Amino acid sequence: MNKISQLLNPIRKLHETIRNSVIEACENSSLEQMSEIAHEADDDTIYAIDKISEEILIDFFTKHISPQTSIVLIAEGLHGGKLILPLGTREEDCVWRIIIDPIDGTRGLMYQKRSGWILTGVAPNKGTTTNLRDIELAIQTEIPVVKQHLSDVVWAFKGNGAKAERFNRITKETTAIKLTPSRAHSIAHGFAMISRFFPGARDILASIDEEIIYETLGPVQPGKAHCFEDQYLCTGGQLYELMSGHDRFNADLRPLIEQKLKERDVVLGICCHPYDICTELIARELGVIITDEKGENLSAKLSTNEDVIWVGYANSFIRDQIEPHLLTALKNHNLI
Repeated sequence: MNKISQLLNPIRKLHETIRNSVIEACENSSLEQMSEIAHEADDDTIYAIDKISEEILIDFFTKHISPQTSIVLIAEGLHGGKLILPLGTREEDCVWRIIIDPIDGTRGLMYQKRSGWILTGVAPNKGTTTNLRDIELAIQTEIPVVKQHLSDVVWAFKGNGAKAERFNRITKETTAIKLTPSRAHSIAHGFAMISRFFPGARDILASIDEEIIYETLGPVQPGKAHCFEDQYLCTGGQLYELMSGHDRFNADLRPLIEQKLKERDVVLGICCHPYDICTELIARELGVIITDEKGENLSAKLSTNEDVIWVGYANSFIRDQIEPHLLTALKNHNLI
């Protein structure tokens, strides 16, 4: 199994297994049970709902992937953040590096507020320097809330576009769907935002957001709202919103404010990690523009602890409209 295309169906099967198991657990457990803290890891808090997928993950890769090819599996909950399979294989001899977030959007899903996503990126093993740019196959599968019967799965091979399907949990039917990012030339009357999920420096992030919007669209008119925001607490979900045409601009700048927090004697909390953004290849294959804070392609190493800054534009018109004001705002706040 040295061709990357041969990994698609097994990984899709893993995603289906995780999705079905998590939904079943949510159907049969209370919100309190799903939201219990299982343990505190260095890179995140692990909740009871996360443990369901972790157990499936290791068993599946051991039984169904590693007998066919050697891999470095990178995920939360693994000792040192990674597992070499088959056991006894030298890391440098592995064929693939596979980074996975078994549940992205845990907090929204465990409280049954919004879908979570299973995210996986596959790259040829280039050692510890292997990064997001090296990912050649990405797959993300929706874990819907219990009352939702539809679940989407999207995947892409580098340079070959993206495909998407919708699964009906009631009829068990799967239908091909077409995702199209917004073709709008402006964020006016669309969703555009900067992520500010957690306490710490939301005032700074909100200030940057306001500066960008005012410079782009001008002052708010009486009785009007010229654009909107949606704080979807899930990076994979945010990418999907850009892919599907729901959002036009989104930026997650949290790591940039670390120094500002130190000045307030506050530590930087949780940020986006490479496993959260490992499916950005799909968005780019659909035409979404994903960059770092300086407008460059993402290049974070495939790990569980590196903080990632990312900016997403639905198309080049939106980028041309927003990016100059974003860069100016970041400079005004001494963040770049």
